Amino acid sequence: MPFDTKRRDFLTLLGGAAAWPFAARAQPVNGVRRIGVLLNGSASDPDAPSCVRAFQESLEKLGWTVGQSSQIDYRWGAGEVDATTTAAEELRV
Repeated sequence: MPFDTKRRDFLTLLGGAAAWPFAARAQPVNGVRRIGVLLNGSASDPDAPSCVRAFQESLEKLGWTVGQSSQIDYRWGAGEVDATTTAAEELRV
């Protein structure tokens, strides 16, 4: 398995784990669910789009369609502790 695939799979898993506490909060029963994803990388990273796409494809396999049954809010920490803390606080709201 190429390194990029392993990295994407790991980031997908990490993103899912980061989103779980936010997705588990009270949500409307039949409405659009809001999912918060906190990633340690940067949105400008060349691998970022493929990681986001892999995460969304994984959700779609589980029946979560972005824009219909879910809304995903991404935040990027860019490897900085302060930026990650701020991004996490933004997702808490």
